[in-house]
Amino acid sequence: MLSKKLEKAINSQINFELYSAYLYLSMSAHFLNVNLKGFANWMRVQTQEESVHAMKFYEFVVARGGKVILESIAAPKNEWKTPLAAFEDAYHHETIVTGRINDLVNQAVLDKDHASASFLQWFVNEQVEEEANALEIIQSLKQIKTSTEGLFMIDRELGTRVFMMPTGSTTVKFNP
Repeated sequence: MLSKKLEKAINSQINFELYSAYLYLSMSAHFLNVNLKGFANWMRVQTQEESVHAMKFYEFVVARGGKVILESIAAPKNEWKTPLAAFEDAYHHETIVTGRINDLVNQAVLDKDHASASFLQWFVNEQVEEEANALEIIQSLKQIKTSTEGLFMIDRELGTRVFMMPTGSTTVKFNP
């Protein structure tokens, strides 16, 4: 069973993961508006990943006998001056997520909740990947500077990203 403090923190994280999905969907829409369909695709896939993260937390709370409480999702920013600015925002956002995941792990350790600590390790590892992915694109965008040819090459590459359901994902089935 989850402590009330950890349950509340995970519910907050569910909300933040849904906000993350909303933010990346906003970035995707922005990139569609400026005709960078590959960038839009990359962000759309990121939206799907964040939605899965929210559901993993949701399912974990349910499985541990907790109560899921959903709250309002803040409106995200909807315009960026450059693709680099958008990815710098994405990277900054992911560092915030990492800090929040670390706080959850710390609470699970304080609670001596080994099941939660074990569950959260997947997110610890995922955040290393999330930050690295955004940082790699930032570095590429910085290298091309103002080259439109380079921008379109990156756009083409980002257009190849596809959503892959993470291994070990669970689904709680509800019987009506």
